[in-house]
Amino acid sequence: MAGLAYHLTTFGCQMNVHDSQRIEGLLESLGYEEVAEASLADLILLNTCSIRESADRRLATQLGNAKRFKAARPGVVIGVGGCWAQSLKDEVFARYPFVDVAFGPGQVDQLGAFLLSDSLTAQGYFEFEGFTADLPMRAKQTAAAWMQISVGCNQRCSYCIVPSTRGLERSRPLEDLVAEAERLVSRGAREITLLGQNVNSYGRDLRPQRRSFAELLVAVDAVDGIDRLRYMSPHPQDIGAEVIAAHVELESLCEHIHLPLQSGSSKILKAMRRTYNRERYLERVAMIREAVPEISLTTDIIVGFPGESEEDFQQTLSLAEQVKFDAAYTFCYSPRRGTEAAGIAERVVSPELASERIGRLIEVVQRSAHQRAQRFVGHRVEVLVEGHSRTNLERLRGRTRHNKAVNFDGIAEPGELIEVEIDRASSASLGGRATLVASATR
Repeated sequence: MAGLAYHLTTFGCQMNVHDSQRIEGLLESLGYEEVAEASLADLILLNTCSIRESADRRLATQLGNAKRFKAARPGVVIGVGGCWAQSLKDEVFARYPFVDVAFGPGQVDQLGAFLLSDSLTAQGYFEFEGFTADLPMRAKQTAAAWMQISVGCNQRCSYCIVPSTRGLERSRPLEDLVAEAERLVSRGAREITLLGQNVNSYGRDLRPQRRSFAELLVAVDAVDGIDRLRYMSPHPQDIGAEVIAAHVELESLCEHIHLPLQSGSSKILKAMRRTYNRERYLERVAMIREAVPEISLTTDIIVGFPGESEEDFQQTLSLAEQVKFDAAYTFCYSPRRGTEAAGIAERVVSPELASERIGRLIEVVQRSAHQRAQRFVGHRVEVLVEGHSRTNLERLRGRTRHNKAVNFDGIAEPGELIEVEIDRASSASLGGRATLVASATR
């Protein structure tokens, strides 16, 4: 097996990024080495996403490329994992006969068994069985690390394919998570992001002792050497007083919450089956900002959901104006196979109208984000250094506790915590100059 090369392409969310890191760890344990070009690989892997239609289009291109590489070198193995593979489990080999192995998010470990088998005949693995976090860790690790605390989701949002591709919610034992946090710190992590489809419902399924998300935050914060703690993504329904209090009381817990909205219209939220309305969302925002006034709030918003009228969209605009998000990920609705919303044939918003609306929404969000960013100008902020700026190699980049990207002048190494004096701010990032290196630990 030694000497074989792999190339892995990842689509989609942070959970997929985490899963790909574990796939890399598994392959490294089997003797594979990573190559930068898929055309040079003995094993071409695509870790897929089904949340957005755009991911499907990019995947189709990558599959076409993989087919060409395999035609040129018949010994190449092609594997497709992730949510897209799970959603097409009954069709994937018929539609793409050149694929050798397909696996869902719950059976990543079976990739190793397939590669070690005597005969590489096409195989599919689609049960909801394990956590990718149980697989080996990749050798390379930055100062910012992901930690999977749960998989799956018990919500039934009418537009979302996650419950059918990742299954019902399953939480990892709290003790296992604390032990993993300790291992991550020993490998150089200073910032840990807790991952789950709905992180703040963590622990309700654990037996014999149920746990809470706030309890997990306290336990991970207590791990020596963790400077920053984040989480992605919560559900507004489950953001309660204990979690908000943790942002006040826990030193490592960052001043940032990503609180998905999806729509500012109670009518559309009901059609989406989001389990909260406009008023309840605003109540949560008020609770958070009362406890942590300078917190950074970011969100997700879907435009053009079936039945969205101009009045509904105006309610989204007005809520965005009222909350003044620090950033928002905005999407035009696209139907996903097997979801309730995909079956709504009438009152569909045209792509042209959805695109026009999202343009108006982005203008509102960027204006608010630009205004909010000005509060950092003239102040020193703590930055975790990531590397060189993507637009200017003579500058460095990093991220604040408020999850703001910073491009700055100075001398520092990736993984250092430094102070940067901010002298400019835009809707997307901050700029400044490094002043001094922060303390090695908190």
